[in-house]
Amino acid sequence: MGDGLTESIRLLLEFDPYVYNIIGVSLRVAGLALLFSTLIGIPLGALLGLTNFRGKPIVTALLYTGMGFPPVVVGLIVFIMFSSMGPMGYLGWLFNVEAIVAAQTIIAFPLIAGFTMAAVMQVDRNLMSQLIALGATKIQAAWAAIKEARVGVIVAIIAGFGGVISEVGAVMLVGGNIEGKTRVLTTAIVLETRKGNFGVAIAFGIILLAIAFIANLSMIYLQKKHLFEDN
Repeated sequence: MGDGLTESIRLLLEFDPYVYNIIGVSLRVAGLALLFSTLIGIPLGALLGLTNFRGKPIVTALLYTGMGFPPVVVGLIVFIMFSSMGPMGYLGWLFNVEAIVAAQTIIAFPLIAGFTMAAVMQVDRNLMSQLIALGATKIQAAWAAIKEARVGVIVAIIAGFGGVISEVGAVMLVGGNIEGKTRVLTTAIVLETRKGNFGVAIAFGIILLAIAFIANLSMIYLQKKHLFEDN
């Protein structure tokens, strides 16, 4: 581990283009996947948390199933969809960043939606009734509920980020681990380990952990900031 830490510092300080390209692709893919999964997951989670409708138990069960869905199966589905014989093959996304983003979005949005639903369900229903009685629209009332449950929503985003930044199976399947194009930190760790370059693999692992730590620390800061604002 000590050698890996030394190697990671050396690679970063020397501005190794191979390393920084991998970091750049990783951040780009994770950022886009988190953005899309958040835009889908938070409204869906809020809708499920605030409304009752026929078939909601089935939708909720499907969502919970998606939260535990094997990522490699998601990768297989995306691979088939974007393959030359698949319905979306004309887009040419397979073995490109776009396919990785699609796979990671599918992996992350059930996590974000599920945790958001749980957080919104804890909001006092009287608040919603009062807002609607005062003339707020349903969309405005829903936004107020999301703001009220924002601490739980931040946790949902953290869970989604963890799902995308740590994924390897689906990424390798749909991205191909192509150097300079679709290779990310997780797939680089697998590759360097197979090649016997354990120092470089550990270095990539430390960099990956550092990115995840900084991102989660930022989310925790936002979470605590909102808590202090409430108090």
